Amino acid sequence: MTPLLPEDDRRTALAPLAETGWAAVPGKDAIRKVWKFPNFSEAWGFMSRAALVAEKLNHHPDWTNRYNVVDVTLTTHSAKGLTRLDIDLAQAMDRLAPDTEIERNHGEPVSCLCELHARKA
Repeated sequence: MTPLLPEDDRRTALAPLAETGWAAVPGKDAIRKVWKFPNFSEAWGFMSRAALVAEKLNHHPDWTNRYNVVDVTLTTHSAKGLTRLDIDLAQAMDRLAPDTEIERNHGEPVSCLCELHARKA
């Protein structure tokens, strides 16, 4: 089993991830990031590339996709918290979409483009 991330490693690894939009999940030893892509195709392409990385790491995200929005939570279920696998996958995902819009306020619902278009109609 993969060990939980030691406190020193948490401080050094999580600070740079926070700068890219990853945030702690309240009440859970996990991190979360929400990407907002220009369209569905780019969101799906990101997920496809991320899935290949996840498969290579044998570590898979909890994620959802709603049109152009990809919402990712990382934790290692077998360890019941954050491990090096989560950090490695988060860093890899950041490299796949470095210039994509990020939703930093995780307390509010995130609207996808289809919902925004429906409001205008």
